[in-house]
Amino acid sequence: MSYTVQQLSTLAGVSVRTLHYYNEIGLLEPAFVKNNGYRFYEEKELLKLQQILFFRELDFTLEDIKEILSSPKFDMKKVLEDQRGLIELKKKRLVGLIKTIDKTINKLNKKTIMNDKELYDNFDTKELDEYAKEAKERWGNTKAYKESQERFKKMSKAQLAKIKEEGEALNTEIAANMSKGAKSKEVQVLIARHFNALRNFYEPSLEMYRGLGEMYVADPRFTAYYEKYAKGLAEFMRDAMVYYVEMNKSK
Repeated sequence: MSYTVQQLSTLAGVSVRTLHYYNEIGLLEPAFVKNNGYRFYEEKELLKLQQILFFRELDFTLEDIKEILSSPKFDMKKVLEDQRGLIELKKKRLVGLIKTIDKTINKLNKKTIMNDKELYDNFDTKELDEYAKEAKERWGNTKAYKESQERFKKMSKAQLAKIKEEGEALNTEIAANMSKGAKSKEVQVLIARHFNALRNFYEPSLEMYRGLGEMYVADPRFTAYYEKYAKGLAEFMRDAMVYYVEMNKSK
């Protein structure tokens, strides 16, 4: 069965804009395009989109996903097995957290006695993090991923804390300048700092940066993070980042 962009958008819960962007960067191209310009996607593309969504859940950048999916070593069955294992661990942890919530409610209602340690049962993500690390080592053979891991390992807690503090301050400053517009000189100076801050972990490309901006809107986790600073900041960041990329393409 073939699907138009609009039909696939509805089926997968992905915006039409996102599908257009995936096509633009060569991440997910249609099976064929009719003479009238309509794009159509078939089973192969549907499975590929599913993989993209799984990798997004695992915090891979669009550039990493593109490289992984195009690798001759990519084995969808093996990757799905790893993804299933990781999701099972997430499920196990969420079920445990629900039990902890129920216990806490009963404690507050004076129905049960709950020791202090039980208050924090199932918050530990060690098992999940270790599995994710192993999976990313298998899949994450991209230059940016390896580079970010190496740089992260070499950083002290003080360095990481400083980077976090500077990032939060920059986000606050960008939010304070939203009224000037995403293309304004003031905002673009801040966006340049945002782009350069990525060098703390890896050497970013303009294509990667555009993809990151799109993810700020496409991924609810990114959106929620930026909405803490100001309503609409995720979309504002995306627009400012896209404009930054366009202005620096020819440089």
